[in-house]
Amino acid sequence: MDTTTTALLPSGVSRAVVVVAAGSGTRLGIGTAKAFVPVAGSLMLARALEPLFTLALPTLVVVVAPADRLDECRQVVATVAGAAVPYTAVVPGGTDRHASVQAGLAALPDSVDVVLVHDAARCLTPASQFERVFDVVTTTGDGVVPALPVVDTVKRVDGDVVRETVDRSALVGVQTPQGFPLAALRQAYAVSARSETDDAGVFQAAGRTVRSVPGDADAFKVTTRWDLGRAESIVRARSGADGSAVRIGLGVDVHAFDAGSPCRVGLLDFPGEPGLSGHSDGDAVAHAVCDALLSAGGLGDIGGRFGTADPRYAGATGDVFVRGAVSLLAEAGLAPVSVTVQVVGNRPRIGARRAEMQDALAAVVGAPVAVSGTTTDGLGFTGRGEGLAAIATAVVRPV
Repeated sequence: MDTTTTALLPSGVSRAVVVVAAGSGTRLGIGTAKAFVPVAGSLMLARALEPLFTLALPTLVVVVAPADRLDECRQVVATVAGAAVPYTAVVPGGTDRHASVQAGLAALPDSVDVVLVHDAARCLTPASQFERVFDVVTTTGDGVVPALPVVDTVKRVDGDVVRETVDRSALVGVQTPQGFPLAALRQAYAVSARSETDDAGVFQAAGRTVRSVPGDADAFKVTTRWDLGRAESIVRARSGADGSAVRIGLGVDVHAFDAGSPCRVGLLDFPGEPGLSGHSDGDAVAHAVCDALLSAGGLGDIGGRFGTADPRYAGATGDVFVRGAVSLLAEAGLAPVSVTVQVVGNRPRIGARRAEMQDALAAVVGAPVAVSGTTTDGLGFTGRGEGLAAIATAVVRPV
């Protein structure tokens, strides 16, 4: 067991949820880890975590994250958990889901009697589903899965030839969270001879009983872009968002070139290009995004919030300021909906890396970011190659 992690979690708590968020999201095709994809203005991981901190009884929450995004994950967890952050931990995932779940289980203190394992991709799962699973595991000591009846006609096929109709009356579609006595699930994983498709399969392969409870239609797994669009539509319908409450902000930033500095624009490094001068890393794009977010929230500007007089920001990378703006918005009860930023200058050329820049910015903003570039046809300081400018707009909404 990872004692450095368990030492951070309070002892004496008997319930826990392991949230598996280490998936790559390849099938979603957005180019970033699935849990860090925005869903209607909030990261998928944040939406998956929110119901857990509404549960009536104290519950430990361990998030299994991509090894290269642990710090980012910790910030998301801290923002959602608020005062309950001491009940949380973030651990790196393994090479597959099986190993990732084991890493999450190993992080729990032995005071935990019942653990639920939940996929972050089922980000709209209601709190009531967690409570149902907790209750039945506690009462029976068995494994428990939420399930929905199969409503479509099911056929068994051989290639493209239909062989028979399968009786669907005894079939269900299984969701998460799946709940188990912690000691029994650890033992089941320890003796597991092969990877199963879910945790209940591991538990059942060890000779244990698994029961079902009613699932929820909103607890579907976001796997494809259609699923993502469906999730966004459900969030909008829940909030009754009609656009009337949104706020819009504008941010502009300009930096001169400095050949002695590394070039960092839009949170990306551009080797071989002259850098941008400034008290921090001079990332005009990130700074414009920060100002746009602050402007939309009526929260001042980057100079007032993260000024050059503060030594903490000397040499700071652009994501520090964007994260700071997002945190200030959260404190004001606001969340980003979308950001658009235009880069004005002759270099570096961003066209080939536009998608990469959009993903990098969106992961920090927690909402979609659109990036475009233009020149000024040789006019002005950007046209003369003296520096770079960025203009950003941000849309935020009440949470």
